[in-house]
Amino acid sequence: MKGKFTLRCATWNVHRAKGTDGRRDPARVEAVIADVIAPIKPDILALQEADEEFRPHRSILDLASIAQATGLISVHDRLDLRWGPESDGFLGTVLLLSARLTCGHADVIDLPGHCHRGAIAVETCCDDVSLRVISTHLSLAQPLRVIQMRILGQYLRRRPPMQTIFLGDFNEWRPWGGLMFHRKVVGTDLRGPARATFPSRRPVLPLDRILTDAGGYVRSAKTLLTPTTRLASDHLPLCGEVTVL
Repeated sequence: MKGKFTLRCATWNVHRAKGTDGRRDPARVEAVIADVIAPIKPDILALQEADEEFRPHRSILDLASIAQATGLISVHDRLDLRWGPESDGFLGTVLLLSARLTCGHADVIDLPGHCHRGAIAVETCCDDVSLRVISTHLSLAQPLRVIQMRILGQYLRRRPPMQTIFLGDFNEWRPWGGLMFHRKVVGTDLRGPARATFPSRRPVLPLDRILTDAGGYVRSAKTLLTPTTRLASDHLPLCGEVTVL
């Protein structure tokens, strides 16, 4: 392993492009990504609720426009990494990476719940360091979130050991976390600060997180709070820098 480096990460639940004014406007979401998120130059961008809620889970956003604005590339180039041919991601979870991250093994992971949930896991390499990125959107109910994180932990045990970055909408409202983040559930120690991202007009709950393990840490975590981010979704975008060891 050659030293350590930092990756800029961002995650945003775009609420299927429905803003706090009740209006659905994909172009407004794309403009926020171009004007607010792209300037921080993220290496990793995770979006949740970026496909339609019901089958066939059609795409909502113009990923080509997002790629042009951010310089990021969707990892969902294979059909088996999407829900179906009309989707951009898996159950609304879309993951984009910078060209400095070389993509390797990738999986979608089904998670149980009253509402079908899922995750996308990608193993990458940067500066000869192996790294895993998992983006997900978990259930509202705490017992289900514990089960879902346990499944993700079991997935990690089946894959080669490497530092993992988790990011997405975890729906865990307590700043100190809960059982779902415990090492006995996930099988690894996750760390990362809690920042209030919901509701976007007056954020009080840290539902969206950027976390990492294996001695890495998250720094400079902050919500992107602007008039346009308050309006475009009921969640605020969250960004942070992850140190990779």
